[in-house]
Amino acid sequence: MSTIIIKSDKQSSKILAELAIKLGGNVVGINDSQFEDIKLGILMNKEKTGKLVSRDLVFKKLKSK
Repeated sequence: MSTIIIKSDKQSSKILAELAIKLGGNVVGINDSQFEDIKLGILMNKEKTGKLVSRDLVFKKLKSK
């Protein structure tokens, strides 16, 4: 199974969804908030280092910005 996400205007999304259904695919609509959550998750996975840091260090960094 493979998944793609295409962000476009309503008319183009409708055409693409109809085509995907005709080709036997499943179409799931998501809103902008869900799209941003997906992008954030991808970024977090990409930047993951596997290192642990203390809560204090995290808050210290946040306060300095």
